[in-house]
Amino acid sequence: MSEVRERLGTALFLRVAGPDGAAHAARIHGAPGPRWFEPDSAIVRVHGDASMFVGGIRALLLQTLHPAAMRAVSEHSGFRGDMWGRLNRTSRFLATTTFGTAEDAQQSVDIVRSIHERVVGTMPDGTPYRASDPHLLRWVHVAEVDSFLRAHTLYGKEPLDQAGRDEYVAQSAEVARRLGVIDPPLTEADLAADLAAFRPELRGTPEAREAVRYLLFKPPLPLAARAPYGVLVAAAVAMMPRWTRRPLRLPWLPVSERTVVRALGGLATGTIRWAMGAGRPA
Repeated sequence: MSEVRERLGTALFLRVAGPDGAAHAARIHGAPGPRWFEPDSAIVRVHGDASMFVGGIRALLLQTLHPAAMRAVSEHSGFRGDMWGRLNRTSRFLATTTFGTAEDAQQSVDIVRSIHERVVGTMPDGTPYRASDPHLLRWVHVAEVDSFLRAHTLYGKEPLDQAGRDEYVAQSAEVARRLGVIDPPLTEADLAADLAAFRPELRGTPEAREAVRYLLFKPPLPLAARAPYGVLVAAAVAMMPRWTRRPLRLPWLPVSERTVVRALGGLATGTIRWAMGAGRPA
């Protein structure tokens, strides 16, 4: 079993962190210096848990609903041809800002802000968009934080209480402000209010549905990995609000989602937690 655990953990780590992930992890976790967050803080607990696999998929699904954000991804992101490279970069950013030194975390933020400044374009109606727009950054932020927090509440090893959930939202806001978000939510209640305020702007565009189809049905994975990935996708879809299902053409199976999918999602995240716990960093 130890050999199986090691092989599975190595495969998962390489998929998420990339071929140079070990070197980055060594620096993120081993470099001396002050950190933005304490080792036992809420954000460290959430971002270091296997539930992030489900939360990350849910965040991507939810983010597609904003037409301008989705247009920017469709025109400037390499998600079709470089899905895993994008995942590697995103996971590295989260790891660095959560676990890395304050100096490395700020450098990661500066790099992302520089990239955002270059992502500009035009909507089909001629309206300009820019990735550095604080309003779009706010949408990406609240969709991510809501998804990570909900996944941790359902599938985390040690779910947070109300004070812990508010702490997580407030700590996530520290990174968001550095990225350019103005007045990000500081409590779980603020987060819910922000998401509700965005609803009039959200809809299922052809670009959004294309991204969802790609994420659900065309992941660049070997055949043997499709079934476990499907479980994670099903768990993520089950956490999507009911009002998102029709615009994104997602299924709505409330009984199965509360029973079968919930059980399989718990089994999948538990297996990931077991495999990744073999002496690897969060």
